[in-house]
Amino acid sequence: MEVFRNIRGVSEWVQEQKAEGRSIGFVPTMGALHRAHLELVRRAGAENDAVVCSIFVNPIQFNNPEDLRKYPRTLDADLAKLSGTGCSAVFCPGEKEMYPEKENKHYNFGHLDKVMEGKYRRGHFNGVAIAVDRLFRIVRPHRAYFGEKDYQQLQVIKAMTHMEGHPVEIVPCPTIRENDGLAMSSRNIRLSPRQREEAPRIYNALLDAKKAISEGKATSIDQVRDDAISFINTSPELRVEYFEIVDPESLLPVKNTRDAAGAVGCIAVYAGDVRLIDNLPFN
Repeated sequence: MEVFRNIRGVSEWVQEQKAEGRSIGFVPTMGALHRAHLELVRRAGAENDAVVCSIFVNPIQFNNPEDLRKYPRTLDADLAKLSGTGCSAVFCPGEKEMYPEKENKHYNFGHLDKVMEGKYRRGHFNGVAIAVDRLFRIVRPHRAYFGEKDYQQLQVIKAMTHMEGHPVEIVPCPTIRENDGLAMSSRNIRLSPRQREEAPRIYNALLDAKKAISEGKATSIDQVRDDAISFINTSPELRVEYFEIVDPESLLPVKNTRDAAGAVGCIAVYAGDVRLIDNLPFN
């Protein structure tokens, strides 16, 4: 497994692979790797001749400086985990390598980056899009793999890919969960034992909401939302920031239970100062 810290090195390596007719799969990450990340890498390896994984904590997508400061950085452990996945190359640049000058680009995603996460994390998706665009230009993959846990991010990246004309196939991959249903996340290691015990309420609330919709027990979208929020907030360890039931492509809220049958439930919950997100398709 090759490890590159500069753009020139990884770009030349990719060029050599392509010259030999090899397809490139790409998994962009911010490190602190867990099983869900490794599953993305393994899938990329099964569907491509070579796999590049990037590890870069992207500072311009953090609207909260404290969140950036606390984000776990475990490069040595990450490289050790990747070495057993069939990963071909790792690109782990520093901030100056990625952003030698101040980045001022602004995307217009319409409402895609204004609702839900965008409402509470101003500028977050613009920072994500800039970083992924830059990584696509460096790695030039045939396919790029993203987890569906970050559902809104996935839609924004699809939009950016189209806007920039990248010849990259975006491959969504199912959310990987712990045995008790909690979506795997690099943030989970920051949960206290009590918070970790209560956190599966998030997934259970999504399941209950889906069941209420599918079985026709809900009289309104507001009822479904209120029941889910109340169930989670009953725990003194958890506080819901938002819960929305949205169209899977536009991300706009659905207005009635009939339309909700094909919608996606998206949620953000605080456990202390740790922010957890999750989603569940209702189809």
